[in-house]
Amino acid sequence: MTTNNALTVQEKGDNLINHIRELGSVAVGFSGGVDSSLLAAAAFKALGDKAIAITAYSETLPEREKQEAQAIAKQIGIKHVLLNISELRSADFVANTKDRCYYCKKERFSAMLAWAKNEGYKWMLDGSNADDTSDYRPGLKAVGELEHVVSPLLEVGMTKAEIREVSKAWNLPTWNKPSMACLSSRVSYGLPVTAERLKQIEQAEDFIRTFCSGQVRVRHHNNLARIEVAPENIALLAQPEVADKINHHLKQLGFTYVTLDLTGYRTGSMNDELK
Repeated sequence: MTTNNALTVQEKGDNLINHIRELGSVAVGFSGGVDSSLLAAAAFKALGDKAIAITAYSETLPEREKQEAQAIAKQIGIKHVLLNISELRSADFVANTKDRCYYCKKERFSAMLAWAKNEGYKWMLDGSNADDTSDYRPGLKAVGELEHVVSPLLEVGMTKAEIREVSKAWNLPTWNKPSMACLSSRVSYGLPVTAERLKQIEQAEDFIRTFCSGQVRVRHHNNLARIEVAPENIALLAQPEVADKINHHLKQLGFTYVTLDLTGYRTGSMNDELK
């Protein structure tokens, strides 16, 4: 891992490109988020047609994110495929233990790697970055167990801030995109992950986004929906008329109780249950 503090934005980007070029041919695990979009752009700059982006989609990926991934890949210019890989086929994933992300990553990347090898791509690229080592990320363990799966952003030592910095310099539309996570990350540990619960979350978040922008999470605690938004949007959603509409709609979706988290959005808040 290298230290990027003294490097210019161009040097940080060039480091990533050169690192990927040495791999010869690659398939990028591509969600259309901040990290994977920079990774896909760097792979295309480094290898051209010897690079391809793979979006694994299932019930855990919101439809709007799948459509955004297609649009971003087209803008980058990289070849792009959609693969239907459902984690719900894994009983270990559905059980939703603290290792859920491990089983998800193992399922997805094993399937994408098999497809990539069959199509003649030597390496599968994962979008983990240097900041991911400071949080609880069981998915990193899964990546480490798979041969020919590597994490270039992590290997060159790029942080999330640096990824956004280079993305902006490269005119990627994702440079200021809010962080995203799959819908299963909203389901309380121990509560089985089902297609019905994931659809509840997706529909609830889509409705709340009609009132505010920025980060929106609906955390699923069985019969209770816990809403997280950016702190500056809490007062907006708490207005009686808005709160009444959200409460009514989410109860129609099947929740018994609807609550607004006064702490506001924070990444990985479900991991508080593990402490």
